Amino acid sequence: MEHHHHTQSTDGPATFNNLLALKATLHCLSGCAIGEMLGLLIGSALGWSNFGTVALAVVLAFLSGYAFTLIPLLNAGMGWRMAAGTALAADTASIAVMELVDNLTMLLIPGAMEAPPDTAMFWISLLASLFLAGLAAFPLNRWLIGRGRGHALAHGHHH
Repeated sequence: MEHHHHTQSTDGPATFNNLLALKATLHCLSGCAIGEMLGLLIGSALGWSNFGTVALAVVLAFLSGYAFTLIPLLNAGMGWRMAAGTALAADTASIAVMELVDNLTMLLIPGAMEAPPDTAMFWISLLASLFLAGLAAFPLNRWLIGRGRGHALAHGHHH
């Protein structure tokens, strides 16, 4: 009976951290996905090379990912400097992992980067790459949150 009680007491924080990591991953993935989609759409529309398109997608993914954390912090009354520092600390590792997995996946799927945005190939490849990016970032976010880092830094300020 005591052992069962001990298991319950450790399950609470673990479950909370898993839920917070899932929320952080989905939050970060939402911001990344917006920038990633815009970058791929713009690069494709302008006929850019894979390198140029991926570079634009990465820059826009970081900008939109940070904005998803920064704007609520500013709205909560946090000063610009502290909010920017918190957003950078909260999201950089997660966005980096997502972008690495997302773009490698897009580059590795035959025809994905050449597919026009009005085709199923483009959107299915993009959705698959974003799904894999989220799966890759979840354990990182879970690990960071368990150590009071990553999205845990911003958690108390916005939801």
